[in-house]
Amino acid sequence: MLVHPQFDPVALQLGPVAVHWYGITYLVAFGLFLWLAGRRARMPQHAAVGWTKRDVDDVLFYGVLGVVIGGRLGYCFFYKPDYYIDHLAEVFAVWKGGMSFHGGLLGVLFGLWLFGRQRQRGFFEVSDLIAPCVPTGIMAVRLGNFLNGELWGRQAPADLPWAMVFPQAHDGGIARHPSQLYQAAGEGLLLFIILWLYARKPRATGQISGVFMMGYGALRFVAEYFREPDDFLGLRALSWSQGQWLSLPMILAGICIFVWATKRNARPAVA
Repeated sequence: MLVHPQFDPVALQLGPVAVHWYGITYLVAFGLFLWLAGRRARMPQHAAVGWTKRDVDDVLFYGVLGVVIGGRLGYCFFYKPDYYIDHLAEVFAVWKGGMSFHGGLLGVLFGLWLFGRQRQRGFFEVSDLIAPCVPTGIMAVRLGNFLNGELWGRQAPADLPWAMVFPQAHDGGIARHPSQLYQAAGEGLLLFIILWLYARKPRATGQISGVFMMGYGALRFVAEYFREPDDFLGLRALSWSQGQWLSLPMILAGICIFVWATKRNARPAVA
């Protein structure tokens, strides 16, 4: 059985300015996005329709706004709606913590729609370009969760070699699954490999986005079986967590998008 190393959350102290590891993981996420999206923009199928590095930079700007605004609103109204409806001013208190991936995803989708409308590009043209570049950012942020010793997993079998005690849990030293690392490996690394390989060849518009939605939703759904539910919510209907209930619509939406894209781009057979 392992014990969480209790990393100092401050990576670097520059006078009164404290640089936190969690902030660094977000910078790594954005840096990886710029590098990977820049590579995709240079692929023949994207360069042929005018994608440039400046477009990638602008997409990141819209995406960052979507992540921050959508992630915060999603946490407030998906996870603690009763509290924040009565304390609306605290919705803007981001320094108190609380972000939701599913809310951030909705924010990013809205940002992509705004970008596409401004540049006269179809929504799925934009989302297909960036979808394979997102999982590495998810991986970086999940590693940040692990460094912070937060969002730990459920109780693990005593003989699990990598079971870990998280002192922050104040649970008397229960060995738990390091679910942050599971999510980094699944929703991050594995999903990146799947999408990057799938997107190397030209695909019907919308198919890559559909695979992302299905892939993330399914991997997050499975990971939630190992992640400790939020203590203020617990398990919901069918003994599923809130994260699982929010992932289910993603899976269904991904299937619908993929089927729609495949049928829409199908060519009739030549007799």
